[in-house]
This record gives sequence, C-alpha cells and structure tokens, in this order.
Amino acid sequence: MIQDRPLIVGIGGTPRRGSSSERALAVSLRAAEDKGARTILLSGAELLLPMYMPGQQQSDQASRLLAALRECHGIIISSPAYHGSISGLIKNALDYAEELRTDPRAYLDGIPVGCIACAGGWQAVGQTLGALRTIAHSLRGWPTPLGAMLNTSTALFDTEGNCIDMATQRQLETVGHQVIDFVRMQRLGRQRAPSIPIDARVEP
Repeated sequence: MIQDRPLIVGIGGTPRRGSSSERALAVSLRAAEDKGARTILLSGAELLLPMYMPGQQQSDQASRLLAALRECHGIIISSPAYHGSISGLIKNALDYAEELRTDPRAYLDGIPVGCIACAGGWQAVGQTLGALRTIAHSLRGWPTPLGAMLNTSTALFDTEGNCIDMATQRQLETVGHQVIDFVRMQRLGRQRAPSIPIDARVEP
C-alpha cells in the first residue's frame, strides 16, 4: 500500500544530464527503494527554476518541486562543489522551501535529509557537505549521521551510471538507507508514544 511506502525526494545534479552528482543521487534513491520507499528524482532541467523571489507566481517546475516537498517523508540532496560550496542551481531550488513556511509542517521540519557532496578534491567536497548540513538544519530538517563525500578526480561511475567504486557505493547506499530508516523510526515512535493526561502533568 502507498501509505506503507514513504516518499523520498531526491534533489541534485547539474543542468547537464548524467553528472556525477546526479548519478550519485540515483544510487542513494535506489537504495531507499530497495528498502520499500517511493522516490522522485528532480535534476537537470527540472531544477532550472526562476531565481526565487517570495510571492512570485510559480512556474510549472517550481510547483512540482513544492508539491514533492510537501508530500515527501524524507529528502536526499546531492550537489557539486562550486568554488567551495553548493551550486547556485541547488541553492536556488532549496530557497523555494521558503514557500512552505506557513504549512502545517513548516519548511522541512522533522524530516531526514541525506546529504551528498561531489567535488574534484577533498577540501571542496568537505566544505560543500558542511554547507548542505547547515542548510538542512536551517530548514529544520535532520541531516543523516552519514553524509557522502565523493572525490570525482578519479572515475566513480561507468558510462551507464553504475558506481564502479565499492567504497563510494557503500556511502551512497548508506545515505539512502539512513533516510528511510529514520522515517520508519519516527513512525514507530509516534505509534508507541503514550499520551499524557492533562491532570498528570507536573506544574512548574
């Protein structure tokens, strides 16, 4: 049943199809699917959105992004490193989450956020992962314990998009697994949490 299959949304990549960050995101989403999730991947042209401006009329792509963010139970974000931080494409897409500020679930409140950073060196990839985690916190999300760091100075994917480095594969799969596991732990916790009678609460 659909309600038993949490929706995980993937946001990432570059305007160029088949980028390392898009391929990495696809690996993590497949890992979540293997554990029973439904997934949506938003990448490439789907993220070529107008520069975010509060109150503007939303394009079709922006409306789809916002609908996915409202419906999802978890998110995985994959960004290339541009000059030591996340790309403008990914930052602009995440800025659209400001439209969720008055929703019953404001922003990304309480949902798990898997973070993937790709760069041609370890310094840039570390800084980019830190930026992704900071943004997730700012949007009230919960970054997963593991954030994937991919040094793309060596080949990590074949021409079909398959990961050819086992250590990288494990990182990306772990991110996908942790997102779906967090969703299910939350659900289980809500089911088991006892209600506290008003008259039993301790007054200060």
